[in-house]
Order: sequence, then C-alpha cells, then structure tokens
Amino acid sequence: MTPLSGSSLSATRRARDLTDSVHGDTADVLVVGLGVTGAGAALDAAARGLRVVAVDAHDLAFGTSRFSSKLVHGGLRYLASGRLGVAHESAVERGILMERTAPHLVHAQPFVLPLTPLVSRGQAALARAGFHAGDTLRLAARTARATLPAPRRLSVVETRHLAPALRLDGLRGGLLSWDGRLTDDARLVTALARTAAARGARVLTRVRALELTATGARVRDELTGEEGEIRARAVINAAGVWAGGLVDGVRIRPSRGTHLVLRPESLGPLTAGLHIPVPGETNRFVLVLPQDDGRVYVGLTDEPVDGDIPDVTEPPETDIGFLLDVLCSVLHVPVHRDDVVGAFAGLRPLLDSTPEDADAPPRTADISRRHAVLTSSEGVVTVVGGKLTTYRRMAEDAVDAAVRLRGLAAGPSRTASLPLVGAAAPHVLAGLPAPRRLVRRHGTEAPAVLALAERDPRLAEPVLPGHPVTAAEALWAVRHEGALDEEDVLDRRTRIGLVPSDRAAALEAVRALLADAAARG
Repeated sequence: MTPLSGSSLSATRRARDLTDSVHGDTADVLVVGLGVTGAGAALDAAARGLRVVAVDAHDLAFGTSRFSSKLVHGGLRYLASGRLGVAHESAVERGILMERTAPHLVHAQPFVLPLTPLVSRGQAALARAGFHAGDTLRLAARTARATLPAPRRLSVVETRHLAPALRLDGLRGGLLSWDGRLTDDARLVTALARTAAARGARVLTRVRALELTATGARVRDELTGEEGEIRARAVINAAGVWAGGLVDGVRIRPSRGTHLVLRPESLGPLTAGLHIPVPGETNRFVLVLPQDDGRVYVGLTDEPVDGDIPDVTEPPETDIGFLLDVLCSVLHVPVHRDDVVGAFAGLRPLLDSTPEDADAPPRTADISRRHAVLTSSEGVVTVVGGKLTTYRRMAEDAVDAAVRLRGLAAGPSRTASLPLVGAAAPHVLAGLPAPRRLVRRHGTEAPAVLALAERDPRLAEPVLPGHPVTAAEALWAVRHEGALDEEDVLDRRTRIGLVPSDRAAALEAVRALLADAAARG
C-alpha cells in the first residue's frame, strides 16, 4: 500500500515548502513547535480547510514528545485527586486514539500492581477501588470493553506468571489493570505531521522562529542560516517548555520525568507492565514498561527544573538512583546501575500560575496537568500544560482560539474522527501481509515498508545486529517521514538512539544508507 496521497515528508518537499512559505501568500495559521501539541494543531487547522505552515527549530518530536512514558492514560490519577473534568477528558481522548484515530499505534497494556509487604491491605483496597473507578471512566467515555478489559485481582501464581522477576517472599498476589500504550510517542507525532501534510499543511523542520508577532514570524533556516519572514493571519505558539521564550507573560515551571532503559534479560520475560508504589506516597507509582523492541523502560520522576532549559535534558544520577531503589523493592534479583543501558528525561511544560510573591512554589507533582490557552498582548495564541494523552483537545482549543481571535473562516474541529496515516480497523490491521511489529509501527503502510526489502534484500538486514529495525525502515523514514539525517533516523524515527552503545554501533550503517539514498535522489 502506498503512502496516503500528499503525506510523504522529505528533504525535497521541505525545500519547496519553505520557499513557498517565505515568498508566497500569507498563511491562515502559523504553528510554532512540532511536538505532539503543535503537530496536532497543524492537523486540526488543516482539517478545517485553513492554509497552515508549521515550523520547528529541530525535528518532529525533538523535545518532550519523544521522552514520555509512551502511555495514553485514562485519567485515574486525576480522578484520585478529585479532578473529575481532567479525568474524564483523558478517558475520552484515550478512547478516540485507541478506537478511531490511531488504533495501529495505541494498544491495551496490562499492568500488575504486586501486593508485597510494602503494600498494606488498606492501600491494596484503595488501589483496587481506584482501578474499578478507572473502569467506570472507561464506560463514561464510551470506550468498548473489547478495547480495554476489566481490572481484577490476581493470585500469586498468576502474578508470578505475568512478572516472574517479582520477589516471592510475602507476595499476596496482585491487581491487574489496563491502560493505553503507544508503540512510540515520536511515531504518533510523525503520523500527525504527515496527516496534516496530506491536507495541505507545510511542515518545516530545522526552521527556527526567531521572533513572533500576531501576523507571523521571523525565521531562520537552520540548514543554511538564511533568514526570512513567514506571514500568517494567526499564530499559535506550541513550543512546550520553550513557549515562554517566544512571548511575554507566559511562565512555565518545567517538571523533569526520567526513565531508565534496561535490556530484557535484566527483568526476564514480562507479559505485563508493573505499577510499583513509591514508599510514602499515596498516589504515585514507578512504572515498568516492556517495549516491542525487547527493551524495558522504568519511570518516572517528577522533579522541578530551574534555570535555562537545554535542548536535551540529561537524566541526573539522583533520578536514576531513585528509580532503581523503588524497582528493586519488589524484585527477586536486584537490578544494578551497570544494568542501566540508557536513560532519558523529558520536561513537562506545566503552567506556573502561582503568585510571583509566593513564599515557595508548589511541587511540580501538585501542579494541575490541565492545559491552558493564552493570548498575548501582541495577539499570539499560546497553548501550554496538558499531557500527551490530551494533545488533540489541546490542539482543538488552540485553533478555536486563533479562529475566534482573527475571524478566520473555519468550521469546528474534525480530528476526533479523522484517522491518522496508517490507521485502520483492528481486523484490517490484523489481516495485513506484514510482521506484527511492523504493523504496530506503520499500520497500513507496513506492506509498503516490507516491499522495499523484497525489492532489495540488503534492506531486509537490521541496521544493528540483534535489533529488529531494518534498513528498509530507515530508508522509509528518509523518503516519507521527513528524516533529514542520521540523528532523525536513530533518535526519533526508530529510537535505537535511546541506548548510546546501540546508537554508536548503528551510526555508520545509517550514514551509508542516507548517502546512498541521496546519491540515488
């Protein structure tokens, strides 16, 4: 199956669209930032028939959107803290992703909360009640039972079967619950950007917004250094933790979420993820998240970040130590620092609404995850806060604000029922003639990726021995997914780069592939 018409992003299309954006007619909407919210806003606006330009100083999903837990949450945490509106919104958006817009990328993930001696019977009863309340949220959001099974109590034998690495001493069984999990958060952003491009949006990576006004932006092509101006009737600032640097009056209080990357042998076979309660906290867990590529992620922290915001945040040893301590509290054989083969950290763009003269800022864990849409005195619309699960609603609200502010001729949002590139009904995806892993990454385009390798057997080889990603997937990323260099391929289209040693081992092969692709045009 060929790509959705007009959805392919490439270096050639980027160059053409950049020239047209700088020297052509005024766009209806300029979106700054191509994380999940910005890509979602570009799609929302384009789906309403508006002329859209979307820019990012780096790559698709360069910032926070590639460093999440890869989960599509149903809002249980917010229900526990009494934020019913946020909880319901999360459950609704989870259902939209799983059943309508991205069923190829979002699947049901089972989780086990092991009932160890560290979990009192009272805590277990509270957690069980919470999981059943979460199932009520599923029902209220009209998500089918076939999509998300019911929570239940597990015996000791069932618990150990799902997670053999758990310590048996004192284990009373477990609690099984279900939530949504992304195959890859960066792939969701790529699918959003490509779907927007199929509807006419100009998606421009490596284009930095130097200055925003209500009528556009002064920009710089980061590949050539050339500067120019993109004119637009409305401007949406979706730059995440960097949003406050582009407009006045927006105060961001970043929160760092760190994850560890482990090899599968560190924890043995994991049929389910794990919820491990953090000692001394009533509603906070460390998550163990098995991945389709065999790796396991362990996260996450919630720590405030002060000072300048770097392009890429390095996980501190304190975060790594904390996660290991909580993880090892439930394991039969402990995981050591040497077993951590990678770590990554993302910054949540939380809106700081506390008075500037407050004695002390609140913990970032206590700041609301509800998003906010703000309009600056210059007339720039900024969207901040929120979380990956609710990106679509954030994008809709931002575009609604821009349409009202500038009187643009556009109807209501259509994205709640608009399938992304690669999406199809589950029975269609199951019948595709391609490996399951490929379908879960590319959906209906999986056979086309596979066909590249069938035409050239060299492309069937993995770019890294022992890792499932093939050269065909890397080539597809360059031809259709907007990857411009080896960093785009390794760090965002395939995620090989989350393990530095794997990244180094695959680098030359990907460079050679890109050079060959460039030579062939």
